[in-house]
Amino acid sequence: MLLIGHLDTVFEPDSPFQHFTRKGDQAEGPGAEDDKGGITVMVAALRAMQAAGTLKGADIEIVLTGDEEDSGNPIAIARRDLIEAGRRADVALDFEGLASENGADMGSIARRSAGSWEVRTTGKTGHSSGIFTERAGNGAIYELARIVAAFRQELPEQNLTFNVGLIVGGATASLDEAGIRGTATGKTNIIPETAIARGDIRTLTKEQNERVIAKMKAIVEKHLPGTGAEIVFGEDAYPPMAPTQGNKALLERLNLVNRDLGLQPMGTLDPLKRGAGDIGWVAEFTDGLVGLGALGEGSHAPGETVDLPSLDRQAKRAAILMTRLSREKRGASKP
Repeated sequence: MLLIGHLDTVFEPDSPFQHFTRKGDQAEGPGAEDDKGGITVMVAALRAMQAAGTLKGADIEIVLTGDEEDSGNPIAIARRDLIEAGRRADVALDFEGLASENGADMGSIARRSAGSWEVRTTGKTGHSSGIFTERAGNGAIYELARIVAAFRQELPEQNLTFNVGLIVGGATASLDEAGIRGTATGKTNIIPETAIARGDIRTLTKEQNERVIAKMKAIVEKHLPGTGAEIVFGEDAYPPMAPTQGNKALLERLNLVNRDLGLQPMGTLDPLKRGAGDIGWVAEFTDGLVGLGALGEGSHAPGETVDLPSLDRQAKRAAILMTRLSREKRGASKP
């Protein structure tokens, strides 16, 4: 069994939200739910197994990344150890936060991918009185607007989202090294020579990701007169965790644990309601479950809270599930 969690939070050292505060059955603090709560559940479950005498016979490997929110490049190296652990595993259990709908705990058997894209367009600069003519063309901004509008009209399908997060354009346009700040110059009577857009793309399966990328490339290649464009996809993309039969079977096993604990069965969470995560790097190699961590609210924002009673509930679920899985023959659930 591979247990996955992460040590980092989204809060920088200069964030004023830095302290842990208990408020009855709730605790507030940076990363209290994502993912300090999950690591707490993981440790508590392992301690319970040790106390029950079931840990000794279990084959468990733990990977706690320190940089889930910003893994760095090249990502193949940053996630190499996790990927290799996934190749060795029969089952991967992700201890990020427990999902809840209408007060009911939910099981997660899928996570979508997270990747980035960047489009750069070019045009012939000149006096604006000549725009749309054969000599002057349409300019870089109209070309970029065409592409973004076509994305919105032609790409939508189930389980896919794609966002445009930043656009700059003009006589000159550029982005900073991190690609999060842009500058542009231009005048109303000058045809823009360059434009840039950056965004993300999230898909449920590898096949969907490849299909959508091909569509995006085809849209970009249909240039307006007098313009050019190219699209580049980031190398830091998180792969998806598709909802496989093996993952569904794991949730069924967890629901047997719920039955024996006197807890309500857990339904399947819509993957649109969960972001990408580290389990995506091992999903093609092994069956997995997501959301074995703590219940909470407001992750990634000041005021993030964790529901303290959920720590006990989740630790019991995980300890019993891992104990039962540890008694199965190695390789029995390997896809």
